[in-house]
Amino acid sequence: MHINKITLRNYRNFLNTSLIFKKGINTVIGENGTGKTNIFRAIRLLLDETLPRRAIKLSEADFCRHLGDWRGHWIIISIEFEEIANDEASQALFVHGTGILDGEPIERATDNLIFRPKAHIRQQLGQILDESNETLDEIRSAIQIEDYEAILTGKSNVDFADDDVYSSIVGDFENAIFPQRVSSNDIGSPLPQVLSLSSEVSLTFIKALRDVVSDFKNYRTNPLLRLLQLRSKDIDNDEFEPIVNTVETLNSSIEELSDVTNIRKDIKSTLSEALGDTYSPASLSIKSGLSSAAEELFQSLKLFVDESENGHEGGIHEMSLGGANLIFLTLKLLEFKYQKPEETIANFLLIEEPEAHIHTHIQKTLFDKIDYENTQIIYSTHSSYISEVSHIKRSNILSKTTRGCVAFQPAHGLSDPEITFVERYLDSIRSNLLFAKSIILVEGDAEEILIPVMIKKVLGISIDELGITIINMRSTGFKNIALLFHDQRIRKKCSIITDLDSAFFDTTIVPNDNETIRKNKVKATNSEKKGAERKDLLDTFCNNNQWLSPFYADHTFEVDFVKNSNHEYVIATLNEVYSQEITIKQATDDLRSGIIDNSGQRVLTIASNQGKGWFAITLSSKIDFNVKIPDYILDAVIFAHGTFNEDQLQKIIFYRFGELKKFINQVRSTHAYSNVEWNNYLLPLESGINRLEPVLESYKLGKGLNILG
Repeated sequence: MHINKITLRNYRNFLNTSLIFKKGINTVIGENGTGKTNIFRAIRLLLDETLPRRAIKLSEADFCRHLGDWRGHWIIISIEFEEIANDEASQALFVHGTGILDGEPIERATDNLIFRPKAHIRQQLGQILDESNETLDEIRSAIQIEDYEAILTGKSNVDFADDDVYSSIVGDFENAIFPQRVSSNDIGSPLPQVLSLSSEVSLTFIKALRDVVSDFKNYRTNPLLRLLQLRSKDIDNDEFEPIVNTVETLNSSIEELSDVTNIRKDIKSTLSEALGDTYSPASLSIKSGLSSAAEELFQSLKLFVDESENGHEGGIHEMSLGGANLIFLTLKLLEFKYQKPEETIANFLLIEEPEAHIHTHIQKTLFDKIDYENTQIIYSTHSSYISEVSHIKRSNILSKTTRGCVAFQPAHGLSDPEITFVERYLDSIRSNLLFAKSIILVEGDAEEILIPVMIKKVLGISIDELGITIINMRSTGFKNIALLFHDQRIRKKCSIITDLDSAFFDTTIVPNDNETIRKNKVKATNSEKKGAERKDLLDTFCNNNQWLSPFYADHTFEVDFVKNSNHEYVIATLNEVYSQEITIKQATDDLRSGIIDNSGQRVLTIASNQGKGWFAITLSSKIDFNVKIPDYILDAVIFAHGTFNEDQLQKIIFYRFGELKKFINQVRSTHAYSNVEWNNYLLPLESGINRLEPVLESYKLGKGLNILG
């Protein structure tokens, strides 16, 4: 038996989402604050016997904030199981409890935690017959968290993530329409008090490894003590009896010490003197409290480890953070083994963010090695190293949206070959593709290196601040990765930047063309044809997909960069590219010619000679705030990021203003421009800056006052 699906409705940061799981190892991937811990808590509320029964009584804080007014709404946590064993014990449990009776034997079951208003509140809501929002508001205003109840149900056969189902069971709050029946069969049958699924399964939860030294010191969280307690139940009495005898002898020896007996006598005589014989105790003893019980004796045991291989075994507090975390994780895994999972109907191991303070190679090794027979393992992680080796068909990706956090299944609807390609790509390319808020796919090193630099220099905001990850495909095979971004899979914006490779010179072959020119024209013609074909394919592939959009350079990145009047930045690199003055002069003339045939061919020659990646690195050091970003790149960034908010726009404005001031001051101090250039171009710019500065300062002050207010 394994968990197939978890549905969360109005629970914490999940307004409405479902997670899909498979047998074996599964991964929940998400950045900080996306609800990984909340998902594990939801599973534990239904399946973890170590949690107190009262834990299912939720609180106001457990309602999703995106609901607005929580009063009257329900929290629903539903777990669906598949492949229930055909043995008598499993079948008997689910026939009387959570099993869905759609066939013999039972193969599916549900276990639901429903936190809802009590019957009298539901009855009041059901009596709103005139669809009156005023009546609804009056009823809701009086609801307190004490008016809620928690129930456990099974045998439900509806999709709680379906808005129509939720409205039919709970009600339509927008139109003030509520079911007149107090209870609905759709929520399933209440579970008998004597039936507890959590007592029939083995679940071990390994929490995020943040402060394991404190956990080792705490009686309730010490994993070593937990192991010893589990073992103490099976201890061999013959083996332990000599220890009991030794403890009893030690207690007697301590009690018979002369100092102890003298103190006892002194206490007794002082009591007699102070109270008299009538009110003094009849007897008084001082006894040693060393316990002979195995469980209490084990509390004195501590773990010592030699981490440095120098022969010194130190306490946990002396270890590195990573070493202590590995020891803690190991003990929790052993605890799972000690719980005799072979005696339960299902086994679940939840491991929360195991990557803390652990080397990347160890992270991947742990993920690869931790695998137990007949056990469903669910990891949560924000480690790109673990995500890269996770099977995407066994992964749920969490993402923040304006309507709460949601879970995506990246392999939904993909064929096995498509899944295999994506997994191999993620395993070979170190990227944060699965964690990004949005994506830009590019075909080469130049775009990967220079787009982040241009955005930072021009806007003063980095690509990372915008939540965009640039993925270098190192080819034009975008579809193999872009197919992840779809309504059925990852609902995040993805821009595709590629070249049309249109010729920027006349490709007509004439009789007097030499062999080299002829080859260049044929190559350019073929590239242009492939570029047009690529555009047709990409446009068709992205059509009607709101998450994908292609953006095209007319020619290639380098040519379009120069065509946007950025030739001076390329000229600034020539001393690092060429060694001969005559070549530098000729290249400068080509780049400043204003003729795309000359400047385009020259920049491609430079990039080809130095290597596009190395040239991009060289060029990146020359770019400043005044670089002109080609429109297709800006459009791709805007599509991926979405609308810029007011704070971002403010930051961009003040950054640009500051850079302009620095530029004017630098020109004035260095006399880098002629009088004509200064009077015609720079003096009006300086005058405009001087007029704009008090306006911006007033705006900044106003913003500050608004924030303080």
